[in-house]
Amino acid sequence: MTIPDGYSDIPSGKTVAVVTHLQMFQRPPARPERFEASWTLRKLDAPDPDWYRALFRRIGENWLWFSRLQTSDDELRGIFSNPLYEAYVFEAQGREEGLLELDFAVEGECNLSFFGLTPPMIGRGAGRWMMNRALSMAWERPIRRLWLHTCTLDHPDALAFYVRSGFTPYQRQIEVADDPRATGLLPKTAAPHVPML
Repeated sequence: MTIPDGYSDIPSGKTVAVVTHLQMFQRPPARPERFEASWTLRKLDAPDPDWYRALFRRIGENWLWFSRLQTSDDELRGIFSNPLYEAYVFEAQGREEGLLELDFAVEGECNLSFFGLTPPMIGRGAGRWMMNRALSMAWERPIRRLWLHTCTLDHPDALAFYVRSGFTPYQRQIEVADDPRATGLLPKTAAPHVPML
């Protein structure tokens, strides 16, 4: 499909994002990190779907994360019971404050499928600490490629953070989707920096 130059109308009730795909082919050196003694990663084994969606919402509401909010209980259980899928919750002072998910379904590859923190943890160094661990866990496996994607609805520093972490952009796409605020998956107050149409 060819996207014409210039402006294109987007229907009401939709969101539009520019998605950037990034990858790396070898483990980069760990970047300097800040550390707090209470920070831990706990592996998720068969999490309760409602509990998981509540944490997913706390992390992603401001960035219009919606995919897992519309995933059925059975689908979520299938994802987390797959031995090629690893999910971790980031904890700080005993509170659940982040998610890190690694998908090894494609042989020789790992997709960093979800990576995020709750608003109170952003800007405190927890993202770097968590990314260093994500890179270590991914490259402990016999992979040749680690990849992820981010979009313009994400935190303004997300793309630069991933580049600083050693990822290189290789593809860009436009994603059009139902606005999760219009469908009721997220409250209308979510992501006030993204106007609803």
